[in-house]
Amino acid sequence: MRRTTAKCWGVVCLLLVAFAADVPAQKPPYDVFPPAEAPYYRVRYESSDKKGELPYAVNYTVWIPPGVKSLRGVIVHQHGCGEGSCKSGLTGAYDLHWQALAKKHDCALLSPSYEQPDKADCQMWCDPRNGSDAAFQKCLTDLGAKSGHPELAKTPWALWGHSGGGHWAGGMVLLHPDRVAAAWLRSGVPLLKDDPNRKGIKAHTLPDAALKVPLMCNLGTKEGVTEKGKQFAGVWPANETFFNEVRGKGGLVGVAVDPLSSHDCGNQRYLAIPWLDACLTARLPKAGDPLKAMPVDKAWLAPVLGGEAALAAKYAEPLKAAWLPNEAIAKAWMEYVKDTKVTDTTLPPVPTNVRVQGNKLTWEAEADLESGLASFVIERDGQFLANVPEGGKNSFGRPIFQNLQYSDTPTQPLVPLAFTDTKPEAGKKHTYRVIAVNTAGLKSKPSTEAIPVAPPKP
Repeated sequence: MRRTTAKCWGVVCLLLVAFAADVPAQKPPYDVFPPAEAPYYRVRYESSDKKGELPYAVNYTVWIPPGVKSLRGVIVHQHGCGEGSCKSGLTGAYDLHWQALAKKHDCALLSPSYEQPDKADCQMWCDPRNGSDAAFQKCLTDLGAKSGHPELAKTPWALWGHSGGGHWAGGMVLLHPDRVAAAWLRSGVPLLKDDPNRKGIKAHTLPDAALKVPLMCNLGTKEGVTEKGKQFAGVWPANETFFNEVRGKGGLVGVAVDPLSSHDCGNQRYLAIPWLDACLTARLPKAGDPLKAMPVDKAWLAPVLGGEAALAAKYAEPLKAAWLPNEAIAKAWMEYVKDTKVTDTTLPPVPTNVRVQGNKLTWEAEADLESGLASFVIERDGQFLANVPEGGKNSFGRPIFQNLQYSDTPTQPLVPLAFTDTKPEAGKKHTYRVIAVNTAGLKSKPSTEAIPVAPPKP
């Protein structure tokens, strides 16, 4: 197992130094897992000391949309480098917002969690040629068998990756372009040309088929765009080089600079999820068929570092502009690169299956695809009773019901869909309703009323 040294070159190695000291809330022990009961399934593979095989143990957790008959794809949410980020991957499949995207397209939601030791070499998993490609494909077969969905092993992939996870996702595009529907690369990209300043990082080749895969390079402005010479300043030069190489050959690649963040994920999900939605809508085939070609007649282009997007036909030098799949995404992109306030006018889904036992309420909820879930309003007898939670936690962007870690995953323990009424009126049988609130502040219609029932006898 290789260790990092003081001369650790390249963007991925540079980022590893920072991830060695991640946010404390990101560090639950590896033996603290969210439950993996249907519709969740998990496999774990031990580390290997054989050449070419993955040198770290890894957990893969998948969520299967309840009631889906045949999966059309799998969405992969890949964490970044370092021990803290690796541990944060344990909750990726439990994210209600990402589940909404997966459910819409009859896709599984998969989140790996590599057991990378502190200060160990991130390249040993984030370069898929070092064993993580093979382990990933094995997990699809094994999880397909566990879940009763063997088609999981053959379906297309939609990839999201942060930092070293972006390096991994981009590498998988270059290795398997015919399998990838789209890939979002947050703060990390693969190397396309050998660079003597990036020792230990092996370059990939750029196959022609990869030019047809929609890609988005997404990073924070403080990662070398507006702030130079600081900890993550090498991220933008790496992204710029990757973009110029791919776009210069006609590749379907864009750039979205987050104007508020550094290496954290910020509010990127409010553009990433609609962008992936657009790509999956255009590319996912019927079960068993090959991916559809991405339509290019509706594409818009935009200045790489932000500004006004326009129809591709209006650009004199289209291969120097960021590629966007359609007008709706172009409008969202313009809002995102300005202040990340992507407009949403859709109401969140109504909470369902509200139950009251004694004075404890529980319910089920699906996230709003565009804006996720920020909170819930509890009504008692038709009147406001409480907000749940009083204030969502997210140090890196909009407050969100499940809270968010550095690598865009929910915190542990998972926040329950539950509320206890501590001041019911004695002798009165109250009725309760639940209202969902998305991160744009829009409220759902109220749920059906629920009346308390006696708790089961012990």
